[in-house]
Amino acid sequence: MLKNSVLMEQLSRYYTSWREANFVYEEWSKAHGLSFNSVMVLYSLYEEEGICTQKIISQKWVIPKQTVNMILKDFEKRRLIELVPMPSDKRNKLIKPTPAGKEYANKIISELRHLELFVIKTMGADRMKRMSDDLTLFTDLFRKGDQNENE
Repeated sequence: MLKNSVLMEQLSRYYTSWREANFVYEEWSKAHGLSFNSVMVLYSLYEEEGICTQKIISQKWVIPKQTVNMILKDFEKRRLIELVPMPSDKRNKLIKPTPAGKEYANKIISELRHLELFVIKTMGADRMKRMSDDLTLFTDLFRKGDQNENE
């Protein structure tokens, strides 16, 4: 069995990598005049053709609804989106990108995807898959361990 010092060293390395990954995305976003959360909202507008709501964005990217709401209000002021009441539920609104909003989202997200695809191609699809699989396993075990602690 591995000693705790070795495990703690690996945990520390994980924390450093996790913070670095978040930092590079934040810095990339800032360089484009946005917050990382704003980029994720744009990503949703880019991907979700048709039905996109604040709740969908909040759940998909794990961003508080209040934060998503502030970003959407900013995008609305900038005429990048329109908020249209849903016919089936007037309390919820559909987020519709304006033509300028579509163009803006396409520009930002295309640049981001270009960089991300460069990284994936450079590191290799197998390593990317392994990284994703390992992070998913870590998250699943963390949840499972947390549930066991609370029982």
